[in-house]
Amino acid sequence: MTIELGRLATVTPQEVWPHEAHDFTPWLLANVDVLSDLLGMDLELTAAEHPVGNFRLDLIGHDTTTGERVIVENQLATSDHTHLGQIITYAAGTDPTTIVWITTGFRPEHRAAIDWLNERTDENTRVFGVVIHVVRIGESPVAPNFELVAQPNDWEKTVRQVAAGSAAVSEQAVFYTAFWEQFLLAARETRESWVPRGRTTRSGWMDTRTGVVDANVTMWFQKRGLSLQVYFGSNDEALNSRRYEALLSRRDQLDVLLGADVEWDPMPGRKASRLVIPSPFPAMPDEAQWPAVNAWLIDHQRRVRAALESVGFESLMEQAGENP
Repeated sequence: MTIELGRLATVTPQEVWPHEAHDFTPWLLANVDVLSDLLGMDLELTAAEHPVGNFRLDLIGHDTTTGERVIVENQLATSDHTHLGQIITYAAGTDPTTIVWITTGFRPEHRAAIDWLNERTDENTRVFGVVIHVVRIGESPVAPNFELVAQPNDWEKTVRQVAAGSAAVSEQAVFYTAFWEQFLLAARETRESWVPRGRTTRSGWMDTRTGVVDANVTMWFQKRGLSLQVYFGSNDEALNSRRYEALLSRRDQLDVLLGADVEWDPMPGRKASRLVIPSPFPAMPDEAQWPAVNAWLIDHQRRVRAALESVGFESLMEQAGENP
C-alpha cells in the first residue's frame, strides 16, 4: 500500500505580511496564543505602537499568570543593530520583565547579545529571541511556525541569587513556585475558563482574567495573609479610579453577595484601586493547608465572578472607560 504524503514548503513571511506595522503587528496582537504557546506563558497583549518617548514600541502587554509586563519588538527581516538598540531603549522606558524580539533570522552577534543580556541581568529580566517561519503543505492555507532560538537560563539566575545571599527572598520564591504549581494542577481539573494556562510563578500573586483588560481577579499572598482581589491595574490612574467608583456604586449589592468582610480600598496615593476579600490563611500556609487553600481560592473565584456578573461588571467598566 502506497501512502501519498504532501511536501512541506516554506513561504516568505513578507508574502503573508507585506508590511510589519500594518500587517504583522496587528495579526500578532489578534493571535497572541501562538506566542503564548511557544513561550509557555499566558500572554495578553494590550496595545500596538505603544509610545515610548518619541518612539513607538510594537506591542506591550503582560503575563496574566504573574502580572509581569511583556514587550514585543517585531522585525520582518534579519536582525540588525538598529532594532537591538530600539529594544534596549523601549525596555528602559517601560521596565518590562519579559522582552521578546521577533525576526526572520538572527545574526550570530545578535544571538550572542541576547545570551549576554540574559546572563548579566537579574532574575526579573528575561529576553527571548523568536524566528518567524511560514509553511504550507501543497495548496493548504499558510501556517505560522515560530521558533524559539534564544531564551534565558532562569536556573543559573536562581543559583546566582542564592549565592549572593538572598536567602529570605529565595525561601519565598521556592514557596510560591511550589504552591502555585500544585494550585494550577488542582484548578485546571475544574476546566473553568478563568484558570491560567501558563506556567507557575515565583511571585506572591497570580492574576486571572476578567472580560475587561487591566481589571483582574488577583490571588495575592501579602504579609497579613492570602486574599482575593478585584484589582484595577491599568497604567491610566484616572481609568482605575473611574472603574473603582463604578463598582463602588454597586457596593450594597456586592457586600450582600460577597459577605461582610469585603474591603473597599481606593489605594490613595497609588495608581491602582481594588476590592479585597481576605482569607483565613496566613502569608505562607504550610503544605498541609494547601488543599484547603485551593478549595477556598476556587470557591471564591466562582463567587466573585458570579457577583460581578450579577451587577453587570463588563457594562459598568465599559461605561467607566467612556468617561472623559
